[in-house]
Amino acid sequence: MREHCGVIGAFSLEGHNIVPTVIAGLEALQHRGQESWGIAVPDYPAFKRTGIVSHSVETEYERIAKLSGNVGIGHVRYSTTAKSTLENAHPLDIGGSSCEHNFCIAHNGTLERELLIRGLKGKVDASPHGVTDTELMGKGLYEKLEKGKSWVEAFEALNPYLNGAFSTVILTAKRELIGVRDEKGFRPLCLGWHEETRSHIIASESCALDVLGARLVRDIEPGEIVKVDKDGMVSEHFSIQEKHSHCPFEYTYFAHPSSRIEGINVYSARRNIGRTLADKYPLEGDIVVPVPDSARPAALGYSDRSGIPFEEGLMKNRYKRKGSWRSFIEPEDREVVVSNITAIKEAVAGKRIVLLDDSIVRGTSSKIITAQKLKDAKRVSLLLTFPPIMYPCYAGIDFPTQEELLAYRVCGTTKDLAEINKDVAEHIGVSFLGYNDVDGLSRGIGLPKDQLCFSCVTGDYSCLKRRPEFKTREQMKR
Repeated sequence: MREHCGVIGAFSLEGHNIVPTVIAGLEALQHRGQESWGIAVPDYPAFKRTGIVSHSVETEYERIAKLSGNVGIGHVRYSTTAKSTLENAHPLDIGGSSCEHNFCIAHNGTLERELLIRGLKGKVDASPHGVTDTELMGKGLYEKLEKGKSWVEAFEALNPYLNGAFSTVILTAKRELIGVRDEKGFRPLCLGWHEETRSHIIASESCALDVLGARLVRDIEPGEIVKVDKDGMVSEHFSIQEKHSHCPFEYTYFAHPSSRIEGINVYSARRNIGRTLADKYPLEGDIVVPVPDSARPAALGYSDRSGIPFEEGLMKNRYKRKGSWRSFIEPEDREVVVSNITAIKEAVAGKRIVLLDDSIVRGTSSKIITAQKLKDAKRVSLLLTFPPIMYPCYAGIDFPTQEELLAYRVCGTTKDLAEINKDVAEHIGVSFLGYNDVDGLSRGIGLPKDQLCFSCVTGDYSCLKRRPEFKTREQMKR
C-alpha cells in the first residue's frame, strides 16, 4: 500500500527567499513519499532528484543554494500511476517556459486518465500510457486558460473529467501561488502563515507548518481554490459538495501524528481508535504491543482503556541504511522492511500479547511478525485499526489488485466480520484477530462515516463521479 505524495507551496509578501522554507517543508513531508522530490521557483528550471530530500541537500548543496525566489512549490513522490523515474518527478512544467499561461504543477492524488483523455478530445500529444494523470490535468487546465478562462473557471470546466483525488499546488508564469483541493476532499491540504517572512504556506499536512514555525490557519476546503500573489490571498470555490470523502487512512497510517486534518489531531485520533478497539474487543492479555510505528498511539489507547500494560515489544532498526522505514510507502519489498523489526525477547517471551497494527493488506508482514518475531510469546492476539480491505482504491492509494488483498483472498466479500476475523486469524497464525469496523473507525476518528471514504472496504464508489472498472495491477501501475 502506497500513498501518492506530498505537496507544499510558499509565497513571501515581503520578498524573502522561500527556497529554504519549501525544502524544510518537504523534509517534514518525507513520510508521504521517498521515490523522488522536486522544487520549482520562477526564473529557474525545476530542480528534481530521485531519493529523499536530505540526501540531495547534502550532496548538491551548492546547486540548491543558487535557487532563489519569493514564491515556489515543492513535491515528494511515491508513484501510483506512472513509473518511478526522474522524468515523472514533480513539479511538472505545463505549456512551455515562454508562454504567458504556462505553469508548474505538483499533485497529490490519483485521477482517471481515460476520462481526462476524453475531456481533452484527442489533443493528447503522446500515447495515453505515457502521459500521467497530472500531465493530463495540466494540459486540460492549460487549454482552458488559453481560451481566456480564469483559474476558477478552468477548474470548473474541467471538473466533470476529474474523476478521483487531487490536492494540488501550482506556480504560475505570473508568479502566483495556487492551491486547489478536489470537491470531495480525499487528500488533505492546509493553509498556514509564517509571520517572520510574511509568507502564506500551502501544505499537505500541518506537520510541515510546525517544523517551519508557521501557524496553521485552516484546512483548504474541498472544492476551494486559494490564490496568493503580491496583493495577498483570495479564495474561491469551483465546486461545493455537502458530502465529503476524507480518506480514513490519513488518520490511521499516512499522516504524521502531529498533523491536524479537518480540525482533528492525528495522534489523538489514533489513540482514540485504540480505545474503541478495547471496547469492541475486551481481550485478556499480559501486555499490549504496537507494530511500529503508526500503531503506537492505538496501542496506548487500548492500554488506557483495558488496563493492560503497554510494552515496546517490537523495535525498528533505524540505522541499517539511510531512508525512512515506512513499510507500505517505502520503495522496497515489504519483507525486507519488516526484517528490520526486532522483538525484545525479555519483554515478550511467555506473554499473552495483544498486538496492535494499523491494517492488513497482503498479510505478508503480519505473518512474519507473528511467526518469527513473536515466536517466544505464549499467545498473540492481533487487532487492526482499519476494517478489512476488500476492494482497490482509486483515490490516491496504490493497493495491489483485489486478488492480492488478504481479506478478499481468504474470505471473499460475502462473510460477516466475525467470520472474516476467524478465517484471517487462522491464515496469519494468531490465536485471535479482530478488525475494526466502519462505525468504530468513524467514532475513533471523530468524523461522521458519511464524510469518510470507505470504498476500499465496501466497494461503494459513489464518492467518485463514476464507478471505475477494476483494473489489473499492471494497468494501475502505468
